[in-house]
Amino acid sequence: MLYFIPAWYQQNQWCENEQSWWSRHMHTEFDDTVKQIQLFHRSSACPYHILLLSFTPNFRHFLHRQGVYRAPYWSCFDAIQEVRRKKASVLSFHNLKWPEKIEFIYSMFAVVAMLHKKKYAQIDFGEDGNPIRIDLYQNEKLSRRNIYDDRGFVSSTILFEDGNPLYQDYLMENGMWKMRFFYQDGHVQINEKCPEYMLRYLDEMQNRRFSRLYYESMEQVIYEVLASYIELTKEQDVFCMAMHERHTKLLKKALENKKLILSFFGDRYSVAGHPESSELIEEADYIIADSTKNVTKIQEESEKLIENIIAIPPYDSRVDLGISQQLDVQKILVPVDGMEEEKFCKLIRLLGEYVLFNEAARVCLFTRRAEYVRKQNVLERVRGELRKAGLEEGWAAEKEREKSLENDLELDEYIPVKFFVEQCVDELAVSKCMREQRVLVDVREVPELYLQITAISMGIPQIVWTETEFVEHDRNGIILKDMERLPDAVNYYLDGLKNWNRAMICSYELVKEYTTEKLLEKWKEVMDSIGADSYFTIGERGLE
Repeated sequence: MLYFIPAWYQQNQWCENEQSWWSRHMHTEFDDTVKQIQLFHRSSACPYHILLLSFTPNFRHFLHRQGVYRAPYWSCFDAIQEVRRKKASVLSFHNLKWPEKIEFIYSMFAVVAMLHKKKYAQIDFGEDGNPIRIDLYQNEKLSRRNIYDDRGFVSSTILFEDGNPLYQDYLMENGMWKMRFFYQDGHVQINEKCPEYMLRYLDEMQNRRFSRLYYESMEQVIYEVLASYIELTKEQDVFCMAMHERHTKLLKKALENKKLILSFFGDRYSVAGHPESSELIEEADYIIADSTKNVTKIQEESEKLIENIIAIPPYDSRVDLGISQQLDVQKILVPVDGMEEEKFCKLIRLLGEYVLFNEAARVCLFTRRAEYVRKQNVLERVRGELRKAGLEEGWAAEKEREKSLENDLELDEYIPVKFFVEQCVDELAVSKCMREQRVLVDVREVPELYLQITAISMGIPQIVWTETEFVEHDRNGIILKDMERLPDAVNYYLDGLKNWNRAMICSYELVKEYTTEKLLEKWKEVMDSIGADSYFTIGERGLE
């Protein structure tokens, strides 16, 4: 069995990131573990299981969003709370016990319960319409927050005093509190009336008694329950652990003498910032990084030479034709997150001069950051640089004005928008945006992996500053050595289709190196190395 231990935490706490349906997503849910699970879920290459350490009462909805609803998992908090239900269940807030004469007011975002003309409760819903949270008020002040499980029961309740949380009760399905977490000092108390937790391994269930009723931290409780579960696993089982500071120390102890794979993703975990991880890296059976650049970084930051390390991109590639050739404009995608100020200023000036020369060109400034003012702030910076360069600052605007003669606005005064901002938090929005792009320009020191994989899948030429395995110079893109050459590089792909088509063909040749089958071959290499190859098959055919 291959066990995946993800790093899905809300602000580095032992809880999920579930939001109300109307809230703007401030983070992407995609990471290495999500993609690894999707890879194994689709291919049936190896029996796998998710080991979930965080409190996730809406985990079924998360799995549904990722397209792996039936993925097998074990939840530490389900074990603590003795939850036996597996399937999501419909729960109507109308079926809850409410005071007489309660009045419900329906707004666009939530349902507010009023009692004697005072706010009594507010009901918030998830993306699927299920209630995820009900806040209760006394004298207009928040007094209690009930958190609902998508399987149809109250999973946890938080008590407040003067607006500040005092403690949080984690409940059993019958409403009895099992565990109480105190916010002031972080200690945990177990209910002496039900001092057991439930372990479900495969299809068998057994109860274990907590070793004590008082714990100094939540981490101690999670470790005890997790360690008990790991005792049930087999000697040849493999654990793939997403590197994250929230659980690294805990898992190092819990997975001692187990077959261990460490998974590094982007800048989520820095070896240099966590010197204590050097021993864990040394003990691990294998290390997987999302890119060759990350492999090099890990090796440079580690004290000893690492031989059992490999780059396996979490994103598989597939041919997906874009629609850029069908558009009247030529869109240039330019990621700006994390770009140095000096380089950003020079980039805008150079692209501003280019769009003056190429009237069909449009610059799409790409950002993953979801703040409401992010788009406005980027456009203000762009307008400032255009103004300094003596160019039309009206090129950068929220949206393009329609050509009109109203209010004495003459047609010759019409200013087209040539710089605009795309905010794409999740991968679905990214893919939709990428389909319209003619060329990708990523001049940051660390280009984004998902953008590069998507670019080769859609046959989009890439102009990059840093060499990666996804760009071959003068084939599917250009590796810049001098920023002043950027306009010429862009024009190389936008001035006619000859060079663009050539890059597209080369991109599709690269696609073959990162297909699902190729990624699974690399995973088989890892599993063979640690002696777990007997688990690994590719559907019914096996690897050829």
